[in-house]
Amino acid sequence: MPTFDFQQLDVFSRVPLKGNPLAVVLGADSFTDQQMADFANWTNLSETTFLLTPRDPRADYRVRIFTTLKELPFAGHPTLGSCHAWLQAGGVPHGEEIIQECEIGLVRIRRQGNELAFIAPPLLRTGPLEAPLLERVRLALGLAHGAIVRSQWVDNGAGWLAVMLADRDAVLGLRPDYSQLQDLAVGVIAPCDPARDAVDAQFEVRAFVAGDGAPEDPATGSLNAGVAQWLLAEGLAPSRYVVSQGTAMGRAGRIHIERQGDEIWVGGAVALCIEGRLQL
Repeated sequence: MPTFDFQQLDVFSRVPLKGNPLAVVLGADSFTDQQMADFANWTNLSETTFLLTPRDPRADYRVRIFTTLKELPFAGHPTLGSCHAWLQAGGVPHGEEIIQECEIGLVRIRRQGNELAFIAPPLLRTGPLEAPLLERVRLALGLAHGAIVRSQWVDNGAGWLAVMLADRDAVLGLRPDYSQLQDLAVGVIAPCDPARDAVDAQFEVRAFVAGDGAPEDPATGSLNAGVAQWLLAEGLAPSRYVVSQGTAMGRAGRIHIERQGDEIWVGGAVALCIEGRLQL
């Protein structure tokens, strides 16, 4: 029976068990689509990735990303976690940056000290939410009329939409009705108040994915990449800021956003938790 190198990592946290877990299978070229889907369903994590030989000669490796239910063309914490696993296993990039191939194309990743950062991919859908959809989201989140101060599509392949609330406490106090959020990927963000909120971040975020094995995501790179493009384009955030995510789940995710020229980088720490062999 074949065996494969396997890692389980915690992404967007320097402290194991406080970020977003990710399972990574290395050298997975012989896996069938069904085996990937079945194993991802079995891990019951928000995402499981499989590292493959790249098809594009410019790429250092290829990754396929699965939730418990489906394959994703792109996701943020699997990008950083997969890159960390590839480097940990002895991967050597062709150039200064690491080039990941995934279903949306090539994604640039760079090392920033002990952290990794990926460049935010282009938005596939943007603009404000349609009124009926916004009302559906408001009701599902249990919010009063006027509580959502802004809204935007921030879809970069994962289907995210985002709504902004007035303050961090409103975000942390949400108790969503997941039955009304089916088939939606909803991010909620609010600015932190340095005079009131004892947190080392400028924004608090929560991410809800109803119907998946993990209906709330503790630290989300793809959502924060899309939100950063929205906030920075409208002058709602500084060129460098930190996002706190996972607080309501007992986690302590930290996502670092930095704009450099026309590029937006999304970074964070990765901690290795489990390393071994997978037998299938």
